[in-house]
Amino acid sequence: METRQAYPTDLTDAEWRILGPLVPAPAPNGRPADYERREIVNGILYITRAGCAWRLLPHDFPPWPLVYHYFRQWSRDGTWERINTALREKVRRAEGHHRQPSAALLDSQSVKMTDQAGTRGYDGGKHVTGRKRHLLVDTLGLLLMVVVTAANTSDQAGAKQVLERATPQQPRLKHLWADAGYKGAAFLAWVARHCGWTLEIVQHLVPTHTFEVQPWRWIVERTFGWLNRYRRLSKDYEQLPASSEALIRVAMINLMVQRLAHQRAEKHQQQRTAKQLALQQARE
Repeated sequence: METRQAYPTDLTDAEWRILGPLVPAPAPNGRPADYERREIVNGILYITRAGCAWRLLPHDFPPWPLVYHYFRQWSRDGTWERINTALREKVRRAEGHHRQPSAALLDSQSVKMTDQAGTRGYDGGKHVTGRKRHLLVDTLGLLLMVVVTAANTSDQAGAKQVLERATPQQPRLKHLWADAGYKGAAFLAWVARHCGWTLEIVQHLVPTHTFEVQPWRWIVERTFGWLNRYRRLSKDYEQLPASSEALIRVAMINLMVQRLAHQRAEKHQQQRTAKQLALQQARE
């Protein structure tokens, strides 16, 4: 394949060394692949970060139907979720944490939809017609579970879907933080009964329309801020909520790969500096 000029969204060699082994390889008994897996992933990252339609994917990427095919295939077979889990565990270990969290944060975000078909609703509290993203993140802000529903789904109803999916996957999880939207004895009892976890409501103690960083809750708000860097997530352009969930995982995968590559580069630089100092001291 001809070498093309790189886009800012392309994976670097260091990032691909981390992500490449986690991407499904072509079937060994099938026809030879016409395009490298790295180029297909680069195409998916371009769509996610640039926010353009699939048909507007630049021609120097693999054909857009092929890129979209793999995006949907890896969404359906759980590849994005498996990659997200593997990278999250690597980031947590690199940060000195256990690979599985014992505490997490729960929150939701309502976003507008465009005129495409698909599940939608009206969130009267936020005055948004579209969908609602329900996120469960660890104390580093890394994604544990995401569920996308119509915007008229209540926070607690969406949270139940998130927690039902997350419970089998998070055996160490014990404690959750959430805002007042999840307040209520019935929901707290449901969390304790179905998940075996405790839920702590972080109260907003400052006057209305006054900004103040709230303990713990700022972590999940920062995660929403990270997602806002990806223009495909600025609104919900997807017909299927499952595609919206997959794109959120793709964005988080991109962020974690960049963090891991940066950490490895820093570690390599520190080792090289230490080696140079040792040689200099030996010469003296």
